[in-house]
Amino acid sequence: MPRMKPSLILASTSRYRRELLQRLRLPFTVQAPHTDETPLPGERPAALALRLALAKAQAVAAEHPEAIVIGSDQVADLHGEPIGKPGDFERAVQQLRRMSAQQVVFQTAVAVVRRDTGFAQALLAPVTVTFRALSDAEIERYLHLDQPFDCAGSAKSESLGVTLLQRIDSDDPTALVGLPLMRTCELLRQAGLDPLAT
Repeated sequence: MPRMKPSLILASTSRYRRELLQRLRLPFTVQAPHTDETPLPGERPAALALRLALAKAQAVAAEHPEAIVIGSDQVADLHGEPIGKPGDFERAVQQLRRMSAQQVVFQTAVAVVRRDTGFAQALLAPVTVTFRALSDAEIERYLHLDQPFDCAGSAKSESLGVTLLQRIDSDDPTALVGLPLMRTCELLRQAGLDPLAT
């Protein structure tokens, strides 16, 4: 008998990541990873994103050892300082004021874990975003319209957030939204699940 394909689980509550993963047309379920996302003392944004992506995947894989589990994390990196999700309007205003006319690297990491084979790998997909010089009026109008309070760096590039930007440099075009699909496919193939296999 041919071996059954392992089940696929997305260790995330993010609707953005869920919508991106749906593009691969693979059946999957979603489970919250319940991971402490507090940065370690002196932890750089890229290291934080990689550590959390792997920790999220490992937390869910511990409950489903025969499944392939995807974890992902994104940390906005402003000159080496991690910038997280604002959570509310006032914090979002402060974030966008600081990022005005600056280059911000969105450190997006993806991890794939398969406990039954011992596979556990994570990859980073940095995206360099150049913000325009923003007025307070532009910032406030944008935030009222888009309400990106659950997005690292207070901007939704796939929506009106693109109006705040001057340039995006990336080699994995879905990374900025939250899940770098090309790197995800690379890791899935290594773990034994080829999205194009019959």
